[in-house]
Amino acid sequence: MIVVFGSINLDLVVGVPYLPRAGETKTAHAFSTMPGGKGANQALAARRAGSSVALFGAIGRDAFADSALALLQHDGVALDGVRVADAATGIALIHVDAGGANTITVVPGANAHVASDQVPASLLGPAAILLMQLETPVAEVTALARRARAGGARVVLNAAPMRALDDSLLAAVDVLIVNETEAAALAASLESPQSPTGLAAHFANRFGGAAIVTLGAAGLVFASNDAQLSLPSPRVDIVDTVGAGDALVGALSAALDRSTPWPRALREGVAAGALACTRPGAQAALPWRPEIASLADTI
Repeated sequence: MIVVFGSINLDLVVGVPYLPRAGETKTAHAFSTMPGGKGANQALAARRAGSSVALFGAIGRDAFADSALALLQHDGVALDGVRVADAATGIALIHVDAGGANTITVVPGANAHVASDQVPASLLGPAAILLMQLETPVAEVTALARRARAGGARVVLNAAPMRALDDSLLAAVDVLIVNETEAAALAASLESPQSPTGLAAHFANRFGGAAIVTLGAAGLVFASNDAQLSLPSPRVDIVDTVGAGDALVGALSAALDRSTPWPRALREGVAAGALACTRPGAQAALPWRPEIASLADTI
């Protein structure tokens, strides 16, 4: 079982020839609304990759709420832990350029009202993986991580978007996942080597967990106290990169939920991230387990 504690958004996506510069107004050639939020995306990614998943988060009392939950409901993510808050459903404003690159502005809304006590202790035992991000209050993420560690659950933290993190949270994390930008910011705060490999190894040595730094088209690097390795990303035709990181995190967590050894789990994560780039959108682009496995075999 994977327990996801995180954000639920509706994505407002516009297609532009190139990403606007400061002070520039661009005319978009496309607009769409899609369910999103890192918590919801990763919950759906893990579900499509084969795990039973329960999502804990919050939505508003507005017209966006049903749309934000639609694919999660359709694909069988348990939503009993999603509360209705006296705030608007979270939204993300996303620009996607002709090459698939994107910029994202998130308005938290109801996500700021998510609380760690929404997750019952009965779901935080040794058979569980707790998967979290940083689009919900860090204090609640920290409290839940510590509860989960005490209960024997495995704690996976995708530290995105990056913000100041104290040792009490990092010490409760079994698996840390960051991208290059987030790794650089974390390295500065931890006074660790700046390279992705250096940061991953520093985290493993200092806190005892495993660390993964994703490198986009270059794949990822991994470090634990037992091993270090790097994996390339397979070549794919990129449509857009929205949700690729969430696909990787969700599929990797699902592989760990099946007790898959690290080398294969990392391959499945990289494969899922690459496949998500071949389709538009975040949740709609998330791949299913058979295609993840097939592409992972080639890495």
